[in-house]
Amino acid sequence: MRKKSPSFEEAINAASLWCTAWEQDELSDEVLADRVSELLETRNGSRGFFAFSLSSNSPLMDRLPDALIFRLREAGEIVVDLTAKNLAMSTAMTLHHQRNKKPNQQAASENIQRRCIELLRLLEPHSVKERLESLLEATKGKGKDLDFLSRWNYDEAQKREIAKAINSIPEN
Repeated sequence: MRKKSPSFEEAINAASLWCTAWEQDELSDEVLADRVSELLETRNGSRGFFAFSLSSNSPLMDRLPDALIFRLREAGEIVVDLTAKNLAMSTAMTLHHQRNKKPNQQAASENIQRRCIELLRLLEPHSVKERLESLLEATKGKGKDLDFLSRWNYDEAQKREIAKAINSIPEN
């Protein structure tokens, strides 16, 4: 019997439940990693996990357990792709919120950006490098990620900020 794939909303709810249980020491690092890896098997599951874990107040992404880092690396391209896209979106939104004088939203976007940068530094370096090079090309108006950046109507200043964030990743 085939397992039902979670919807985006179901994945967010599961991630919230599991992160809360982990935070309250009701779930071990290993069990959390196993459960998250099930979400990472599908696009909606992965999107839901990252939507919750990157933007919430849960400390998970600030102190990633080794067992979870292993599972995130093991999931491969989907994790690298979603993390890179979240880096681009949060970076662009940081500037958007700054322009609109919304310091709380700006701080939230900066937090997501920081979490994405830290996570990308922990993932498989070759995959990260390839993915970020493609995104960097799009900030210059070329390549396969051009549609992604165009879909969100990022302006030149936002694209420069995205490029700057990408170029900061090798540091450290």
